[in-house]
Amino acid sequence: MNKVYPSAKAALDGVVKDGQLLAVGGFGLCGIPEALIDALRDSGAKDLTVISNNAGVDGFGLGKLLDTRQIKKMISSYVGENKEFERQFLAGELELEFTPQGTLAEKLRAGGAGIPAFYTKTGVGTMVAEGKEPREFDGAVYVMERSLLPEVSLVKAWKADKSGNLLFRRTARNFNPAVAMAGKITIVEVEEIVETGRFDPDAVHLPGIYVHRIVLNATPEKRIEKRTITEKAGV
Repeated sequence: MNKVYPSAKAALDGVVKDGQLLAVGGFGLCGIPEALIDALRDSGAKDLTVISNNAGVDGFGLGKLLDTRQIKKMISSYVGENKEFERQFLAGELELEFTPQGTLAEKLRAGGAGIPAFYTKTGVGTMVAEGKEPREFDGAVYVMERSLLPEVSLVKAWKADKSGNLLFRRTARNFNPAVAMAGKITIVEVEEIVETGRFDPDAVHLPGIYVHRIVLNATPEKRIEKRTITEKAGV
């Protein structure tokens, strides 16, 4: 089975459609599948519900899909860096399901592990718990959270072999593995593709069983979200 596709557009062809539930890896602008997001924008798919830690920034990352009004709803834990997101939400043009960050990660991980729901203390006694089933364990109250099973997952990794075994680079190994596990169809953008068998099996971060399609993006932009400069003493 050939998992390698010639372009991000080709990797999305026949997979992405209107009204889907998608998950997109990354944290801020770190480890986002830039080429796949661009291809998703160019596909014109609309009324999308997107699961992601955040919604990118204005004009970059998932912010591009907000600009084109392709996203109907976001399931996120942090959206504070995107003014267009704020504008659409406050105007009632965009739905938002706020989810605590750890709960969001577990919803994806559990979905990938075949666990339909789980109980957590996070959100008990707050708006997060409204409408959810409470249950007591060992004298403490928990709420039930349903797992997430996106129809399509878009993931960024550092390297892949042709079987789809993945290596992530440093902080980009954030939401990406859980997003990859959860997707019914997982498409991965990587900076390098090698022959199967080149990786030490002990070094593989995510096995290829979770990966359906791979596309090469050897020179991603990797934009810095917030540049912080420390002045040297005496300068």
